[in-house]
Amino acid sequence: MTHQFIQPDNWAKPIGYSNGISTRGRIVQVGGQVGWDENCEFHSDDFVDQVRQTLKNIVAVLEKADAKPEHIIQLTWYFTDRHAYKSRLKEVGAAYREIIGRHFPPMAAVQVVALMEDRAKIEIVALAVVPDED
Repeated sequence: MTHQFIQPDNWAKPIGYSNGISTRGRIVQVGGQVGWDENCEFHSDDFVDQVRQTLKNIVAVLEKADAKPEHIIQLTWYFTDRHAYKSRLKEVGAAYREIIGRHFPPMAAVQVVALMEDRAKIEIVALAVVPDED
């Protein structure tokens, strides 16, 4: 893997994300994914269920581009209720590790007033870089 995680000296170690990453290769941009299935149907209004489905959707787009979860270099999470996120962080983390693995790129998490899909509780944008072949 040609990703180099960046951690400034004397900074506290982040939990569940990285402070920075350096890489080179083919870029794969995954547009905002929400917690619905491939037919644009929601099966749950539960926050963690939607996180799990959203992450599965990201992996499906990556797979179509011959990329893997470990190629992700940036995730931006948008959610409508930060309390739902913070109060269920252990469950969110478990779902993340189940779908993405133990790969923790730089991330941002932002509470928003609403998302475009009324039932959506989470939307995640991903950026991946597939390393150049040696």
